[in-house]
Amino acid sequence: MSDPSPAGAPRDIHAYLAELDDIPGTRVFTARRAREGYHMNQFAMSLMKAENRERFKADERAYMAEWPLTDEQREALLARDYNRCLDLGANIYFLAKLISTDGVPFAKAVSTMTDMGFDDYAAMMIAGGRSPDGLRSIREKR
Repeated sequence: MSDPSPAGAPRDIHAYLAELDDIPGTRVFTARRAREGYHMNQFAMSLMKAENRERFKADERAYMAEWPLTDEQREALLARDYNRCLDLGANIYFLAKLISTDGVPFAKAVSTMTDMGFDDYAAMMIAGGRSPDGLRSIREKR
């Protein structure tokens, strides 16, 4: 991302932040996302307490009803659609509490956020991760 402002000129922070949405497959946790996902992230953090995990596991919908989540956030959480959760303001470090509550290995949960199955995802990560070659800009298709 380049800074088009001349030296010493104030930078348009909104234009800069908009550039972050051009990174394929990446959701940067901005202040806007933090505000949108505040209650979703607080819900996830509540799962650090054993009594809350037990209440949640006993009736997920009832436990989530205690949180001022949007219908879209609630449905994304219930579906364990982690990409959608991120789009709606969740932070992956907070979502890790939900993943842990489910008893799912983190790598397995994260593999659902890709276009690969777990075995292929694990093999790619063991081999050093995703190649930096390929699509780097959604807007420029390069």
